[in-house]
Amino acid sequence: MLLGSQLRRLRETRGITREAAGYSIRASESKISRMELGRVSFKTRDVEDLLTLYGITDESERTSLLSLAREANVAGWWHSYSDVLPSWFPTYVGLEGACSLIRAYEVQFVHGLLQTEAYAHAVVRRGMKGASEADVERRVALRLERQKYLVDESGPEFHIVLDEAALRRPYGDREVMRGQLQHLIEVSERPNVRLQIMPFSFGGHSGESGAFTILSFPESDLSDVVYLEQLTSALYLDKHEDVAQYEKALKELQQDSPGPGESRDLLRGLLQLS
Repeated sequence: MLLGSQLRRLRETRGITREAAGYSIRASESKISRMELGRVSFKTRDVEDLLTLYGITDESERTSLLSLAREANVAGWWHSYSDVLPSWFPTYVGLEGACSLIRAYEVQFVHGLLQTEAYAHAVVRRGMKGASEADVERRVALRLERQKYLVDESGPEFHIVLDEAALRRPYGDREVMRGQLQHLIEVSERPNVRLQIMPFSFGGHSGESGAFTILSFPESDLSDVVYLEQLTSALYLDKHEDVAQYEKALKELQQDSPGPGESRDLLRGLLQLS
């Protein structure tokens, strides 16, 4: 998706049609469309020819994009869990693992990167009614594997606004919720984590459209991606005007929520009440 998006921008900047791009690599216009949407694999030779057509001669830029093409064709560790995941979710896990900054707003439950194992079990069981215990365990194992991103030396910055509703809605029993609150207090002190709570007392706010995640990447020429999960699919938005709207909403959520220190105090207060 990232490579396809970049190739699309390069083509459009040069005013080259999909038909002309397809001709240059001995393919159809629809093949170029599928490549730009990230729905097919990439041949290194095709990417090289497209970069030449688009006038990309800088060796470092070509090397960066060609490396991305090779990486795009390598199955990630998460593909071994594809049997228990929705068809659209492996794409998100791949993007999440490649980014340098994750910004998110969550309202239904605690974000997956911050869930304890016990809380994750409760969430997955609720979402996978009728699933076998083995499938539940595999889904939880994937979630815990994803969390290793946050503690890795090269892990991403993670800025999260949690609605108070996510903290008051019980998943699991009292001890599970207490453990989750305590974990949030501890993880919020990590240098790469900025956790804020949007309290009920604030009233209406800019997160009215629901949960969303904005992924940013270390390559400056790669656009941010907004991830919106739905009941039967997910949307990946990378157009500047779309991303800008969600960045504006998140900035307002961050400004209107108590800071990290005050948010930890809110969590301690909830822990005492639980």
